[in-house]
Amino acid sequence: MVTTLAIDCGGGGIKASVLDAAGTMRARPLRVPTPYPLPPALFVKTLVELGGRLPAADRVTVGMPGMIRHGVVVATPHYVTRSGPRSRVDPELVAEWSGYDARAALTDTFGVPTLVLNDAEVHGAGVVAGTGCELVLTLGTGLGSALFDGGVLAPHLELSHAPVRWGTTYDTYVGEPERRRLGDAFWSRRIRQVVDGLRPVFRWDRLYLGGGNSRLIRPEQLARMGDDVVVVPNTAGIVGGVRAWDLLGDRRPTP
Repeated sequence: MVTTLAIDCGGGGIKASVLDAAGTMRARPLRVPTPYPLPPALFVKTLVELGGRLPAADRVTVGMPGMIRHGVVVATPHYVTRSGPRSRVDPELVAEWSGYDARAALTDTFGVPTLVLNDAEVHGAGVVAGTGCELVLTLGTGLGSALFDGGVLAPHLELSHAPVRWGTTYDTYVGEPERRRLGDAFWSRRIRQVVDGLRPVFRWDRLYLGGGNSRLIRPEQLARMGDDVVVVPNTAGIVGGVRAWDLLGDRRPTP
């Protein structure tokens, strides 16, 4: 039985567990605060130390924020800041993270095959049905997104950085700071407006709303979004660590 160490890296915390081939957790999930500032070397060290507190696994799946292509970091929003999300960006960290081959570094350090994807993509792998066009939006520090067609993961787009109104990005428009400012009722209405605006863009068969803040969407607003919109548990960010290996199509890495 192949076991997977699944690590879900967020702006505020990093969670991990070991799962069996069926996606069942074989150990209680562990969480540590995301350290800042966070150069790549400390990122790797933090993940390896966290994994060392869990049972040994045959492979590793890492989900992290940002634009990740073939395991290489094109850009990451939080880990280039000096003290965490919404703090000042450090140009030296931007340079260190840009083009960083996270998959190669983690594969070498863990000593087992490692998959590195955007965190919303791993989250989506844990919930999609595998039929039709399925969009996943994760609501937390900012907005994450992943698109699946027939159960195969499409190339990643950083929807969070697109402008939604008045020069404001989706990341800012529906992220945690705005939820706190608006309160759950008005924020939930804003989420519905975003869903309504994206519907003609994606024409999805099913939209999944996940991430830590999805559970805060008011029922009356969720009902108005339609039957093709579903809220899913945040644990998908870990559980998806197993299925992610089977949803990459021809982009699956070789051991």
